[in-house]
Parts: sequence; C-alpha cells; structure tokens
Amino acid sequence: MSVRSQPRTAIVHYWLVGMRGGERVLERLIHLFPNADIFTHVVVPEALSATIRSRPIKTSFIQKLPGARRYYQRYLPLMPLALEQLDLRGYDLVISSESGPAKGVLPAPGALHISYVHSPMRYLWDHYHDYRETAGALNRLLMPPVFHYLRNWDTVSAGRVDRIIANSTFIQKRIAKAWRREASVVHPPVAVDEFGPSDAVSDRFLWVGQMIAYKRPDVVVEAFNRLGMPLLMVGDGDMHERIRKIAGPNVTVLKRLDFNGLKQAYATCRALVFSAEEDFGIVPVEANASGRPVLAYGSGGVLDSIIPWQTGLFYDEQSVEGLIAGIEDLEAWLGDFDSAKAMANARRFAPERFDEGFMAQVREAGL
Repeated sequence: MSVRSQPRTAIVHYWLVGMRGGERVLERLIHLFPNADIFTHVVVPEALSATIRSRPIKTSFIQKLPGARRYYQRYLPLMPLALEQLDLRGYDLVISSESGPAKGVLPAPGALHISYVHSPMRYLWDHYHDYRETAGALNRLLMPPVFHYLRNWDTVSAGRVDRIIANSTFIQKRIAKAWRREASVVHPPVAVDEFGPSDAVSDRFLWVGQMIAYKRPDVVVEAFNRLGMPLLMVGDGDMHERIRKIAGPNVTVLKRLDFNGLKQAYATCRALVFSAEEDFGIVPVEANASGRPVLAYGSGGVLDSIIPWQTGLFYDEQSVEGLIAGIEDLEAWLGDFDSAKAMANARRFAPERFDEGFMAQVREAGL
C-alpha cells in the first residue's frame, strides 16, 4: 500500500512517557502508516524516539491536569471520558494500541477500528487484588467501586472495536476471558538483526528486566545464592536495592547496561533466565537472536517464542525450588543446544514479520 493510497489514519496509544515494548510497536505502526496522527493521554516528548516525535501528537485533557506527566495513572478513572472526547472525525482507519485505556475512542461511523492489544489492563483484571493489597488505605477504599465501573467500561468499549489483534496466544486467551471477543495473533516486532552470537561464551547466567515483584527477581537471586553459580542481573525498579543487598558474591547486580554492553551480555551468557509471566516478552527473543538458550518460567507469551528442547527450556513452578530444578535440566541438555536454531527461531519475530501480519489483518478487514 503506497503512502498516497493509504487511508487517513489515527493511532491511539495509551500514554507516551518512555520507550518500552508498546512504543516499539508504535514505531512500527508509524513505519506502516507514515502519515498517521498520534493520539494519547499524556506525552513526555523528551522520553520518546525521533520516529514517534516526527508525527503530530494530540493529547486528551489528561495532559493538562496537575502532575499528569509523572502521575498519569492516578487519572485512570477519567480516561474513559477523555478518550470519548478525542475528535476522530475524518479518519478512515483508527488503530488503538491497548495496554492502558486506548480503545475506548469514538471513531467516525464509517471508520474501521482495529485494536492491537498488548494486554487487557492488568490492574483491572488479573492483578487487581495484588494492586489493592499494596495500595494505601484511601485507595483500598476507593478501588472496588471505581474499578468495577472501569471493568464494565473496558468490556463495553471492547465490543465497539471492529477487529482485535493480540500480541500472543496468551493475550488472545485473556481477551476471550475478559471481553468475550475473538482475536487474531500478530507477534510484536523485535529488532533481531541488532543482535548476534559470540565465540566467547562464559559460564555466567543472565537475567534482564525491571526489578519489580511480578517479574520475580527475588526467586532468581535466591536460587543462584543457593547454587553458588555465577549470575549477572540487569535492571532497575523498586526491588533493585533489596536484590543488590541479598545477592551473594557470585551474583552481580547492575541497574543498567548501554546497548553494546547488553548485546555482549546476551551473546556471552551461558543462558538467559526469564522468571516472569509476560504478555509476550521481548528479552527471550533477543537472547535467541544472540545465539543463546533461554530457561523460562513456562507461562505467558514465552510459550509462543521459545521452542522447548531446541531454543530453551521451561520450568514449571515460579519458586526457588522450581527454578533450581529447571537449571539442573538445562545443564543436562546444554550439550545438545544449537545456536543456529535459536537464531533462526528469533527471525520469526523480525519487524517485517509483524508488518506482514498486521497488514494482512487490515486487508482482511476491508481496507
């Protein structure tokens, strides 16, 4: 589809305050629809890539509220109203990028609305009790009625979308559970060509991610403390200081690496340990693209990306004992690992594969 023949397109992204997996998908959508206008609740331009900043970005009234650039999630109850006030008249195609509230816009009657879903909002559905448990007293009091309203709105707004695309089979199932809607699967783009193998593989394992509770860095550091095996952990977050303090002498804990350092860490690690249940999970694909195997907790999007006994292994229980059992299985299997197969597997998630899958969905929808 040439630029001149493209429908006038609006892309609605929940908020633009940094560059993570959702924003990498947005960059690719801009590649596919270079004349698209971007709509969002809150934007922090200096935190975004040049690709995203190159397009007009229009914000909802949330942007003008006090402290919105930092505390935007506190305005979650107002976001349904804010979305419905965005003026999308004149757009033929509306693409919502959904993880926070984005799909609840009101397109023109003749417009096609496609929602690419990274996840139904976790704080409304599967992580609701976790968030409430850790909230302050006032929020614990307010959350039940407010989130009840938001869950109803979330389901109703899903019914207004013409076509839903999930980023993994795991999210496809969660969409069916939460919204009672069918979804196709198009995996997100991973820049696999930016990674490659190394001849100098070490005996050190690698863990990469935000050090927050659901990613279970505590399980990983405790397992390696017990085993005494070398481990590098890279990531910031509210658990970083705790992890650093309890790490044994065999565990190195860093807040971050530059990109070249991260590529080297991937390419030279004995294996990547992936302890979270993620919606998709880009990190395991990057490890495979670097020619290294993955030991992953066997749930979530990683079931789409890792081929057991070929590009990695799964462990069954998100616990210290479960991870140790997985490491023992991995050690017994590593002699059969073929880095070429891992790199070939990673190519299934190259950006051009996302392009093909997404545009096939657009064509099937009639544009």
